[in-house]
Amino acid sequence: MRPTISFEVRPKLPPALEPLKKLASNLWFVWNPEAQELWQRIDVDLWRKSRYNPVALLNQVHQERLASLAEDGGFIAQMERAASQLSQYMSTDYCPFLGGRAPENFTVAYFSAEYGMANCLPIYSGGLGMLSGDHLKSASDLNIPLVGVGLAYRQGYFTQYLDHDGWQQEEYAANDFWNMPMKLLHDDQGQEIRISVDIEGRPLIARAWRIDVGRVPLYLLDSGIEENPPDLRDITFQLYGGDTQMRIRQEILLGIGGVRLLDKLGITYSVIHMNEGHSAFAALERIRLLRQKHGLNFDQAREIVRATGCFTTHTPVPAGNDYFDTDLVRRHFQGYVGELGISMPVLLGYGRVHPTDQNEPLCMTVLALRLSAFNNGVSELHGQVSRQMWKDVWPHFPEEDVPIGHITNGVHTSTWINPDIAYLYNRYLGPGWMEDPDSDAVWQGVDQIPDSELWQMHERRRAQMVSEVRQRLVRQFKRRGGSARELAVCAESLRPDRLTIVFARRFATYKRAVLLLYDIDRLAAIVNHPERPVQFIFAGKAHPKDNEGKEFIRRIVNLTHDERFRGKIVFVEDYDMGLARYLVQGADVWLNNPRRPLEACGTSGMKAAANGALNLSVLDGWWAEAFQPGIGWQIGQGEEYEDEGVQNMLEAGALYRLLENDVPSMFYYRDDQGLPREWIKHMKNCLRVVCPAFNSHRMVEDYVEMAYLPGGLRYAQLSRDDFAGARELGGWVSMVMENWSQVQVQDVTSPIQGPLTWGQEVEVRAKVRLGQLTPSDVVCDIYTGQLGPFGLFTDRRTFGMQPESEIEPGLWLFKGSFACDATGRMGLRVRLAPYHAGLGSKYSLGLAAWG
Repeated sequence: MRPTISFEVRPKLPPALEPLKKLASNLWFVWNPEAQELWQRIDVDLWRKSRYNPVALLNQVHQERLASLAEDGGFIAQMERAASQLSQYMSTDYCPFLGGRAPENFTVAYFSAEYGMANCLPIYSGGLGMLSGDHLKSASDLNIPLVGVGLAYRQGYFTQYLDHDGWQQEEYAANDFWNMPMKLLHDDQGQEIRISVDIEGRPLIARAWRIDVGRVPLYLLDSGIEENPPDLRDITFQLYGGDTQMRIRQEILLGIGGVRLLDKLGITYSVIHMNEGHSAFAALERIRLLRQKHGLNFDQAREIVRATGCFTTHTPVPAGNDYFDTDLVRRHFQGYVGELGISMPVLLGYGRVHPTDQNEPLCMTVLALRLSAFNNGVSELHGQVSRQMWKDVWPHFPEEDVPIGHITNGVHTSTWINPDIAYLYNRYLGPGWMEDPDSDAVWQGVDQIPDSELWQMHERRRAQMVSEVRQRLVRQFKRRGGSARELAVCAESLRPDRLTIVFARRFATYKRAVLLLYDIDRLAAIVNHPERPVQFIFAGKAHPKDNEGKEFIRRIVNLTHDERFRGKIVFVEDYDMGLARYLVQGADVWLNNPRRPLEACGTSGMKAAANGALNLSVLDGWWAEAFQPGIGWQIGQGEEYEDEGVQNMLEAGALYRLLENDVPSMFYYRDDQGLPREWIKHMKNCLRVVCPAFNSHRMVEDYVEMAYLPGGLRYAQLSRDDFAGARELGGWVSMVMENWSQVQVQDVTSPIQGPLTWGQEVEVRAKVRLGQLTPSDVVCDIYTGQLGPFGLFTDRRTFGMQPESEIEPGLWLFKGSFACDATGRMGLRVRLAPYHAGLGSKYSLGLAAWG
């Protein structure tokens, strides 16, 4: 039964505790140890039961306890310190990294389907959400002008529990937004701020919530209101729930609705960052708004959107991208295409690899790629994989020239670091590890940390992790009606002094959680070694529809009942941010064995490394960049196999050899002071190498330098004088597209006679037919490099050519040169591509002419 009237009752805080309201309303508490200790001090049990939620904590704590705290001088002093830190943090409005380089009103709009920022906000499922949350936190710390946009899911990702057979079951708890650190947006008249989007001719109305992530506001759209019919109300009911129809509607709300919300709030932005293809419709809505507000045509609006767009792909396999069939798109966009000023076939073409293929569905990744000047994968290897995957979107360019680069992911160190090790870093590294975590110089200071202190701290963290895992195992088996013997085993599972290896991540099959189970007898010998025993902790969720992933979980759980492994290999239910913190902070070794090259990046190993754990991983994702001898171990040499069975056999063997020899030998070898000096040396090497390079401050700074700032400067140029630059650019693009068929490289010559010597200058001339274009409309490049045994380029470099003279109307002579800086068999070609300063890239239009 629903109430006639609903209202909110807030705790009556004594005047002395008023600062708690502000502290509870900002996620800054997630990465501030002082604030976290403060909430724990109020009621430690309630703090845990609330999923570390300060708003719920204050709403549930007894008034008598609040009155007592108001008289507690120590608590008041700690609260005032935390409030002062937050106030100082929020009052800083200068960004040293930008240093005055940004144009006026420079702001980035960041769109993502999920955000993993705090345990009390379960609106995330895995790595994409963790990455989005860390991105916002680092943007806040760096004071980058950025706003986030997402969806407010009434049910976040599921809570996991296992049945008696070890089969994953899912429970979905409702998110109570009123008891979370978020607030509903109202206008000056006290009315809810709402936006509307069209869903097959019906208005979908959504209200908006705001979450403060330090200095960065995050706006979440919520369709769960009475005014919507039930099917539209359910659009934000569940993260990644429903079928493809539900998915396209969620993405319409995220992209189109998100842009409309920013417009309604009066938030102007010059750059848009689409984090994964879910938000690609935002680019279309920006085009529509530019047309509506400034009278631009589609081509003009498209070019300003493309020039200021940034798109990050996270998926290394085609099946992981969103595809919508033609009929579904037609039903949802039939009226919208008219507002864009284009036809339905044109819209569909923007989302197809082959635009004229009527049978090809619309791919959100392709749509985003075509409407962004800057595109990137999330590691160096993933950039290579992405160029190979999407090369047909740019059919006129070889794979190495496909305009998809890479910015390797990072983690927000302050969020994931343990308070004990943070204290150690403060003592020996100074505050720089928090304020400037991507500084190599700061992390060189790890050598100043005494080996004994670092190791004692790490052993405390391992013991704390083991204690937490034991408590969770007891709760798991109690819920299943476990016997007294089973509960006793749970309470004594694992040993706090043993080498502990953790495998915790999504149970997607390509991550191969069961690789360790390839040879059970060999694994048993490793686990039960009389002198160098090894214990394992597994945790992770399979997608509700991934039965093979669930089977992996079942196999591991059943293994834990084998007497050889009982209490030595455990599976902990319901992997989330809370459990993840214990695991990354207490693990000795972080295990990762995906099937290369299917791990786009992976960030959990970075979190573990920042806490002193060593990584043992396949050379995939970020580890392919990070690994060097002395900081961890590699499984294999980066090979890729066509036969998965052969790959599993060989890499399982490599993993077993490391677990039989190198890893435990180093861990258990102690000097006369009881310290594993070589292991500690590896820990320090890892901190020195990994921490400054693989953190989200460096990542966000890379986005600023490579995408945000260039896009912002292009927006300022194109929008000046009532978008005169955009109008000119749109006209130029139309002119080039109409005339490009006339462009030809007709003749390429070079006075090369006989073998050349290293360093010798090579001159190249080319006759180029430009038709109606002029030399200022194109870039002409010498494309040269070494040739392989089949006469194909194995590498390439480009050198610009300049127009020398017009031979006849429309026919130009271009000239250029380069020095031979390599030896062996070489080759060259001449390439023409259209270029305009407003585009940002000579690959933007996807056109080229080759000699």
